[in-house]
Amino acid sequence: MRRLAAPFAAIALTLALAAPTLACGGLIGPNGAVNLLRTTTLAAYHDGVEHYITAFEFAGGGGAFGSIIPLPGVPTSVVRGGDWTLQRLVRETDPTPAFAFEAAGTADRAQVLLEVRIDALDITILRGGGAEVGAWATEHGFRLPADAPEMLDFYADRSPIFMAASFDAVAAAERGQAIGDGTPVHLAIPTDNPWVPLRILGLGKVAGDTVQADVYLLTDRQPAMLPRPGSPLGAGLALTHDAAASPELLADLRSDKGMEWVPEAAWLTKSQIDAPATDLRFDLAIDVSAAGQPSARDAGFAPFGPLPAPPTRTPLWALLLAVALIVPLGGAWLVVAATRGGRGRPLVGG
Repeated sequence: MRRLAAPFAAIALTLALAAPTLACGGLIGPNGAVNLLRTTTLAAYHDGVEHYITAFEFAGGGGAFGSIIPLPGVPTSVVRGGDWTLQRLVRETDPTPAFAFEAAGTADRAQVLLEVRIDALDITILRGGGAEVGAWATEHGFRLPADAPEMLDFYADRSPIFMAASFDAVAAAERGQAIGDGTPVHLAIPTDNPWVPLRILGLGKVAGDTVQADVYLLTDRQPAMLPRPGSPLGAGLALTHDAAASPELLADLRSDKGMEWVPEAAWLTKSQIDAPATDLRFDLAIDVSAAGQPSARDAGFAPFGPLPAPPTRTPLWALLLAVALIVPLGGAWLVVAATRGGRGRPLVGG
């Protein structure tokens, strides 16, 4: 696998976990020189811990830039990720590797829970409401788009935990990092069920903009998702891989740095997002308990918005009652019609 890392070195990947694929952030640089490109996310969940792995990609531009990502809980560890985990997942599901890139975000005067320096990245774990996180971001040199307050409130009402990643372009240049080089980050987050923030991918987007992202899930059993890819609720969300993970894949993942937790058996799911930013109003809720009941709240539907009403169906008792009434009435009508028709028709024959 170490030999495989080099051919994929040019692939820009962003991976996030079941609370979002980290690809779920918005790139907002102080000088506006960073663009939001394709995102890739991994939501891995095992033994009550969500493993959130994402690669922040050096995309050029002067000064610092970065990303802010909603998290389902407080991470117990934030470390440098393995060298090929994301690339290996792409290789498993796509004959031709797909490109994915990261986006950057915002921050405010929130409580700082953890600060970690990884290569040219400054990672900060924050606790706070939408206004607090927004203020922290502004104070740290990020320009927030007009939809940032609503977006941050949307997430803070469910989980007040955010990860802010600031990419120092000067430090990256000193390290010899070239445009397209990624820095993988691995978070371990204890949580009952993972969720992947998708709506934040539309941060700062306007009508006509499209959001594209790849979301990987690696779970102990086949997960239930809300919205289900391909369903009316999940417009723009397509399921492209849904099968037991191969032993070869799991062995390769376990051999990467910090991936010893990967189980002997797991289920691999990949969903692709390709939708207008204005239509991406939901997140991806996941139920890994076998109950088959992903949370509408985690998906961003309730209490922030009602679930669309399912198509109305006529109850069975109403159909039976209709048949019971229609059949005799129809029969009586036929008898009357036949009687009237017989009186007015002349007999044929001799």
